[in-house]
Amino acid sequence: MAVEEMRDILIEGFDPSKLKKSKKVDEGLRWRDIQSAYQNDLVLNDVLVGIENIRIGSSNKTELCGIIRRAGIKGIIPLKESGINIEDANALNQFRALTGKKVAYKVLNFDKEAGIFVASRKQAKEQMAEITLRKIDEGYNIYCVIREVEPGHVVGDIGGIDVHIPVFELTYGWVEDLRDCYEPGEVIEVQVMKIDKEKQEVKVSAKPLMENPFLECIERYKKNGEYVGTISGVEEYGIFVNLEEGVDSLARHLKFQNVQKGDQVLVRILSVDAEKERISARIIRVL
Repeated sequence: MAVEEMRDILIEGFDPSKLKKSKKVDEGLRWRDIQSAYQNDLVLNDVLVGIENIRIGSSNKTELCGIIRRAGIKGIIPLKESGINIEDANALNQFRALTGKKVAYKVLNFDKEAGIFVASRKQAKEQMAEITLRKIDEGYNIYCVIREVEPGHVVGDIGGIDVHIPVFELTYGWVEDLRDCYEPGEVIEVQVMKIDKEKQEVKVSAKPLMENPFLECIERYKKNGEYVGTISGVEEYGIFVNLEEGVDSLARHLKFQNVQKGDQVLVRILSVDAEKERISARIIRVL
């Protein structure tokens, strides 16, 4: 039916000013970003929406590939181009962990007829790492996007370079499980501590950008003084008692009683070591 004929039909509540017209997307515009990235060696970012086994080129074998989409066009990132060590027994799980997250990639080739393009996260990360290493130096502050969170460390990205940050470089206090504090996708600020440009390895720490609570708390906790605290962790070698934010003391296990995380206790301070930022204590009462 022509538009002119449609205007002759009466529709209750019809307001021409509120008419939303469907627009057909120009095929050339859909491919513009992909072609530009290919020609100009650019890095793009899109969400990895899935994983499929796909046959690439003339080979009869299928390859495990991550799926991305840009303007409705399907892109594939083969596992070998994912930036993950394919020899690692945990490679598939690491690949799966990227799904639902934005990943950087470079366009390797494209086929308009087939409506698909092949991309490489590995090459994108290499290019980003090269730029990052040129710009940073020891003492440089940089943002870090957290990729993975484990109980004792996080893995983050500072610009094409993966950094492993242990718990003691993330906080002054005792943290039993970092999964209670951080989530993948969060952004933190860290300071560059050491760079090995040859190996493209960088060590970073969040602590230099924090106030050190021990500098002030030394005067508040006296030897033989007794203070209220909260159990923050129970380990084989002892019990951590949180006295204030970022300040935990370490005490021996009780002889006739067990405690658990969250219990409130009274501790007696045995020693305060400002240099090692360590407080030793003894639990004298469970409150």
